[in-house]
Amino acid sequence: MDEFDHYRAEMNEKLLGSNHLGIKRFFALDTQAYEDGALDKRTKELLGLVASTVLRCDDCITYHIKQCANAGVTRLQFLDAFNVALVVGGSITIPHLRRAIDRLDQVLDNLAPRPISPHEHE
Repeated sequence: MDEFDHYRAEMNEKLLGSNHLGIKRFFALDTQAYEDGALDKRTKELLGLVASTVLRCDDCITYHIKQCANAGVTRLQFLDAFNVALVVGGSITIPHLRRAIDRLDQVLDNLAPRPISPHEHE
């Protein structure tokens, strides 16, 4: 996941560093779309996850999994969202759901508190 984050940040910086007005406006619009409003950020990220799965964009799926996890979405809630994406998108989304569940496991493993060994208290 660190490699994904690093690459995404680096390429976004290059794109935004071009100072192209249309690109900057779209990035700003995208950021604003996921801010709290009538729907909270968590709900909007789940919507983004479902839409990204239906559109079969693995980078977008990964991004929204990370955002959803940071917003407190539980594993069961992710599975419900994946089910909606499968029903809407059909069987063609299954390969993307396979990658999504793998990424979800990686993200949740990184968020889970690490057990403290008895020797760390010494």
